[in-house]
Amino acid sequence: MQTLAHQVFIEDQYPGVTLGAIALPHGLIQIDAPPSPEDGRSWRAALLGLNSGVERLLVNLDAHPDRTLGARSMDCTIVANEKTAQAFRNRPNTFKAQGDETGADWESVAGLGSIRWAPPEITFTQRMRIEWSNFPVILENHPGPAAGAIWTILPEAGILFVGDLIVCSQPPFLSRASLPDWILSLEHLLTKFQDYTLVSGRGGEVPLSAAETMLAQIKIIHGKMENLANYQASSDVIEALVAPLMSELKIPADRQKQYAQRLSYGLRHYYTRHYNSSASAEIFEE
Repeated sequence: MQTLAHQVFIEDQYPGVTLGAIALPHGLIQIDAPPSPEDGRSWRAALLGLNSGVERLLVNLDAHPDRTLGARSMDCTIVANEKTAQAFRNRPNTFKAQGDETGADWESVAGLGSIRWAPPEITFTQRMRIEWSNFPVILENHPGPAAGAIWTILPEAGILFVGDLIVCSQPPFLSRASLPDWILSLEHLLTKFQDYTLVSGRGGEVPLSAAETMLAQIKIIHGKMENLANYQASSDVIEALVAPLMSELKIPADRQKQYAQRLSYGLRHYYTRHYNSSASAEIFEE
């Protein structure tokens, strides 16, 4: 577990997303959960040693399975954006480890079986302020990677948890994204949060330059999508974009296949959702 500031911690040793913990006098605010129930129990045990009050709250930064599959095993109240809650309402009650290969990290976790989703019990639309001490924790909706994507902002500590807005050495998840919103959210971050410590949902603490790199990457992807749409290209053409985009990333050899699958899946589904007139105009599932 890495300490970012007084009573603010992150953990990136579990498969899936980078986890956060904020220990306050009233209780413990957790950010996301590992997908494996076994890892969830291990993470809960590690959190017992933190000096906090008795209350427990879990923040889901969006509805992606990598960060929500293990939410039930954390055994606490869950808070998320209303559009994340809508994504859960569009899902079956029980998750089953089968179906399309999306390049997500949970797909490499053995023995998941059937898991009951744990939808959020507290939701908000634009902004929520948690005052469990003189150290306020602010949740804000900043769409892009998903309609319900949120940031966790710690103004006093100057720390910002951005979820999948910034990912390093791997392709972004695109299937439920809005690239124009993603660009606006990154531009807002670069304008308003230059002095903050940034925590990526997939990579831990990252420099401000990672946001600049991400912005350039998302603009390139959006431009390619727009060009294909202008030519009314079929979704089959999407596959030709995977190799050039992968070549721009520093990806470990053992992750090449997974990340190529993630990019292919995301590009195809993004193109269908946003440029195919027969696709649903608004889908919240992720």
